[in-house]
Amino acid sequence: MRYGLLFLIALLLAGCAAIRSHILPDRVLEEHQVIQLINYSQRVAAMTAEQQRREYSASDQAYTEDKDANNRIRLALLLATPGASVQDIARAASLLEPIAAPNGAASPLRSFARLLYAQLNERANEQRYASQMRNQIQALTEADSTMRKQLEELKELERSILQRERESQPRH
Repeated sequence: MRYGLLFLIALLLAGCAAIRSHILPDRVLEEHQVIQLINYSQRVAAMTAEQQRREYSASDQAYTEDKDANNRIRLALLLATPGASVQDIARAASLLEPIAAPNGAASPLRSFARLLYAQLNERANEQRYASQMRNQIQALTEADSTMRKQLEELKELERSILQRERESQPRH
């Protein structure tokens, strides 16, 4: 009985170790994938416009064939690269949205996707704000131009009134 209990405890501990060893490699694999994705992002940023377009075709094809998290993030990184010939922030965000959803379990890929998604949303907000500021500057510039024109018209009116007054005064 005593040996049976010890055997049962040993079996439970071995089972826990087996489960942990099964989970741990998945996490290590995902951490490695995140590092590869960061390296990929750096390579894409250094590519020419033509290379980026070819890479887009290959990444989009890979995503079409297998919509896993790695392919989603890979394509999103390409589309989110600042100055890229294939830049599409809205599509990049939509690719990341399912992975970045707060209801999913924590994992290195999910954490990376959440970080990218947050940065893309921040970039989109900054672009909207910059656009609003440009519109305001344009409106103020137009208002300034209109006021300068009106000021010149008032000055001209004042000059003409003064001219008439001088002409209407008797000369001595």
